[in-house]
Amino acid sequence: MPIAGLDIVLIGLVVLVILIFFAGVKTVPQGFNYTIERFGRYRKTLTPGLNFIIPFIDRVGHKLNMMEQVLDVPTQEVITRDNATVSADGVTFYQVLEASRAAYEVLGLQNAILNLTMTNIRSVMGSMDLDALLSNRDEINAKILRVVDAAAEPWGVKITRIEIKDINPPRDLVDAMARQMKAERDKRASILEAEGKRQSEILKAEGEKQSLILEAEGRRESAFRDAEAREREAEAEAKATQMVSSAIASGDVQAINYFVANKYVEAFKELATSRNQKTLILPMEATSLLGALSGIGEIAKEAFSDDKGGSRTSSRIPNTGANEGGPER
Repeated sequence: MPIAGLDIVLIGLVVLVILIFFAGVKTVPQGFNYTIERFGRYRKTLTPGLNFIIPFIDRVGHKLNMMEQVLDVPTQEVITRDNATVSADGVTFYQVLEASRAAYEVLGLQNAILNLTMTNIRSVMGSMDLDALLSNRDEINAKILRVVDAAAEPWGVKITRIEIKDINPPRDLVDAMARQMKAERDKRASILEAEGKRQSEILKAEGEKQSLILEAEGRRESAFRDAEAREREAEAEAKATQMVSSAIASGDVQAINYFVANKYVEAFKELATSRNQKTLILPMEATSLLGALSGIGEIAKEAFSDDKGGSRTSSRIPNTGANEGGPER
């Protein structure tokens, strides 16, 4: 009987040793850290794997997830600097770097990070105008991240990223912004249309200017040509007059007949081409005109004979009597 009692005691001791052994063995999964407290005071941190502690003296205080985690930031109302009310929400990514500080420096780590993020969202977004708020989301994220990460650093936590998911202005403000955008686009269209008309008018004016310049140059060239023609005509007239004068000076009667006949024909032409002239009354005989023409022909024959180098003919066409209207006697 005593022997049986001793066996029971031994069995009990063995079981107690086994229990104590397993009580001192702690297995930490990957991605977690355990804090160990001895008599309620932090002693050390257990890393992933097999760890040993003193049973009944040491105990696990906190089991902390060391992986990167995400927190949803609930929707909240924000009043911008220009007194526009918008609603915004977001997400926060963080990772525990020091388990002991995260366990003992702050109470309720996730709640602290969440409230810190919401507070800074209102602070950063409230310091901006609505237009800047809607167009500079990356800048907002960077500002909030910088402030929250600096505030969470004493807790042994690294804030890796903060993202604003949605920024929703009130419906009436959205409608006003749409009208403003439409008005701005209409303004740009009107400016472009006016610029097009202005450019068209400028090109048209340039074309008209060029046309007037070319027309003026044409008139100038025409006037120059006319003046040159008149100059040549005057030179020819002067040369003809000089020749007639020379012929008269040498005693050539036919030259006198030519000069008189030429003026006679011109006067007769003026009389015949008058606008209001219906009936032509000749104050002299028609044979007088024929005689004048005969004198002109004689002079032409003599001129052609001189140009060919031949001797000047001594024969004369009988005087037709340009002054008397009858043949020479």
